[in-house]
Amino acid sequence: MPPMPLTDTFLKTVKYTRTDNKPQREYDTDGLYLEITPKGVKKWQMKFRRPITGKESRLSFGLYPTITLKDARKKRDDARKLLTQGIDPSEDKKEKERQAKISLDNDFEMVAREWWAFGSNKWTPRHSKQIIASLESDIFPFLGKKPINTIRPLDVLDVLRKIEKRGAIEIAKRVKQRCEAIFRYAIVTEKVTYNPVTDLQGALTSAQPTNYAALSIAELPDFLTAIGNYDCEPQTRIAFNLLMLTGVRTGEIVGARWCEFDLEAKEWRIPAERMKRRQEHIVPLSRQAMALLDEIRPLTGHFDLVFPNRSEPLRPMSNMTILRMIERVGYKGRMTGHGFRSIFSSVLNESNLFNPDAIERQLAHVPTSKVRGAYLRTQFMPERHKMMQWYADYLDLIQSKNVIPVNFTGIAI
Repeated sequence: MPPMPLTDTFLKTVKYTRTDNKPQREYDTDGLYLEITPKGVKKWQMKFRRPITGKESRLSFGLYPTITLKDARKKRDDARKLLTQGIDPSEDKKEKERQAKISLDNDFEMVAREWWAFGSNKWTPRHSKQIIASLESDIFPFLGKKPINTIRPLDVLDVLRKIEKRGAIEIAKRVKQRCEAIFRYAIVTEKVTYNPVTDLQGALTSAQPTNYAALSIAELPDFLTAIGNYDCEPQTRIAFNLLMLTGVRTGEIVGARWCEFDLEAKEWRIPAERMKRRQEHIVPLSRQAMALLDEIRPLTGHFDLVFPNRSEPLRPMSNMTILRMIERVGYKGRMTGHGFRSIFSSVLNESNLFNPDAIERQLAHVPTSKVRGAYLRTQFMPERHKMMQWYADYLDLIQSKNVIPVNFTGIAI
C-alpha cells in the first residue's frame, strides 16, 4: 500500500523515535521523503534511479522547515521532469552549482580585464591604453560587477544607448566591438555559452562616414604660397613639408625616428607597430624629402625622434601642431593634415602616369593577409621611387605657379 502523503501538521509535530540511532524516514510520494537524524535535524531527500546506470541514488533538497513541504514537492517534480528527459537531476544540480560559482568568480570587469591582458601584447601601448580607458569609463560603471553569464542583449544595448545620447556614435560602435570580443573570449574560456552582443546587429545608430577636409588640386598653388609665407619654427615647417611629400598620416610623421630612415637607399621604413594596419610600410624619399632630413638633422639628430616635443624631447611633437599651422594661414575647416593623403591620391590617379595599385601600396592600403601583405609592401618599388620624385617635382612646380595645377604633362618621370 503506497504511503499516505505527508501533511504540514504532521511535519510540525513529528519527532525522532527510533532506538537504533539510524536515520528515520517519513515518506511522501514519488520518491520524496523527510529524513530525521538522531539529533532531530530534518532534511528533504528524493530517491531515484540514475538514467544511464539504473543505480539507485539520492538527491537532497535542503532542511525543513526552511524548505517547506510545498517547496520540496516542487523540487521533486522538477527532478522527475528531468528524469523523463533522460537527465540525471543530481548531475544537473552539480552543473548549476558550478555555473553559480562561475558567476560569482567572473563578473564582467574581471573577464574584460583578463581579455585585455591577454590581447595587450598584440596592440601598441597607446592602443592598449585607449581600450582599457574606454572600458573603465563607458562599460565598467554599468556592467562591471554583473556576472558575465547573466548579461543579456538589452543590458549591453542600454549602455551603448547612453554613449550614443552624448553624440559619441563612433565610440559606441568601438565599445560594442570590444564587448563582442570580450564575450568571444569568455566563450572560449568556458565562462559563458552565448554572446549577447551578436544580437545587436543593426541596433545602433549608423555613424556618418568621416570626410577629412581636403583642398581640390586647383586650390593647391594658393595654399602652398600661404604656407610658404608663414613664419614658424623650422621643425614645424619641415614636419609639414615632409607630410606633404610622403603621403603618410600625421601620426606617422610626428612619431618618426631616425633609426627608421635608410638614407643610402633613400627609403623610410615605418615599423608595423606604428602603422594603422600593423604592417611595415616603405616610403621612397624624393630629393626634396632628403633635403628636409638633411636640414633638420643638425637640430634633432642627437634625439631618437626626428620631431621631438620641445619641452619633453622623449615624446613626439603634437599632432595638433600641423593642424594649427593650417588654421593660422586661413584654411581652418578647409584642410587637414589627413587631407594631404587625399590630394596625394587625387594628383597621382588623375595624372594617369602610374599603376593604381602602386598608388594604393604607397598609401599603405594593403590587404590584411599577412603573406600577401608582406609581398605587396615591397611591390612596385622601382615605380614608387619614380612616382614619389614625380610628385615632389609637381608640388614644386605648382608652388611656383609655372604649370596649371591639373596639367600633368610638363613634369618628367
